Amino acid sequence: MAFTAKDVAALRERTGAGMMDCKKALTATDGDMEKAAEFLREQGVNIAAKKASRIASEGAVAAFISKDGKIGALAEVNCESDFVAKSDPFVELGTAVARQVAETNPADLESLLAQKSVVDANSTVTDLVNNATAKIGEKLSVRRFVRFEVKSGKEEFYLHMGGKIGVLLEVETEKNLNGNEEFAAMCHDIAMHIAASAPKYVYPEDVPAEQTEHEKEILKAQALNEGKPAAVADKIIAGRIKKFYKEICLVEQEFVKNPDITVGQLVADFAKKVGCAVKVVRFACFVMGEGLEKKVDNLAEEVAKMQQK
Repeated sequence: MAFTAKDVAALRERTGAGMMDCKKALTATDGDMEKAAEFLREQGVNIAAKKASRIASEGAVAAFISKDGKIGALAEVNCESDFVAKSDPFVELGTAVARQVAETNPADLESLLAQKSVVDANSTVTDLVNNATAKIGEKLSVRRFVRFEVKSGKEEFYLHMGGKIGVLLEVETEKNLNGNEEFAAMCHDIAMHIAASAPKYVYPEDVPAEQTEHEKEILKAQALNEGKPAAVADKIIAGRIKKFYKEICLVEQEFVKNPDITVGQLVADFAKKVGCAVKVVRFACFVMGEGLEKKVDNLAEEVAKMQQK
């Protein structure tokens, strides 16, 4: 019996198993859906499926940087409890996923999960997740990832509170500075600054024009409501928009370790010292669980359920 991509998707929906596992099961059972589901159970894949309805809203952000410092990746992996998020098997899974992203450059999450693992050639990434689920006993899932690669420069990461916040920073340099300890320290400090100060953009010119115009409209209304004449209001806006940029743009922010200078000045001073161009190119910041529904335990409801039994 032949099977289609829709059959694979249907089996995945029914069992919670990965795409590759479902395809393998349908191939082994000649497209028979019932036998394929049994095949997955026999292989132990259903262990993950049993937990598919649970809420995995805890977890951690993991990071990986290549040896030459030119490729970096962040990956958020979720679980059900904060206790598990700190366990060695979970941390190992997160690191393996981040390494997978860095070394294989997957197009999307589905592609990542279907890939052969770089840490175990006999398994897919989905297999790694399912095996860890079986070992740990909680629903685990890979939520998102990001990957940067620079030709000349450095990728740096910073993980705050065991991965509650993860930052990946890319700094481009005119010459190779990856053996320069001061450069490494500066990149690390900037990544830490991003975690603490939560900028949205690197440079003012990165801010979308419509967002800037909207902010100007708000600032103008504020000035007019303060009784300022229209001509004066325009001058006030110019000053206040700079403050707006200082709040959301990395290079305009006061450096957390030395508020007397901005991050932009920190980089410029270092570039002058080493005699070559140094530029912050981009960054990504993952806050673990951001936007996810969290499980809320209701003690009264639990007691009521127990009394009904």
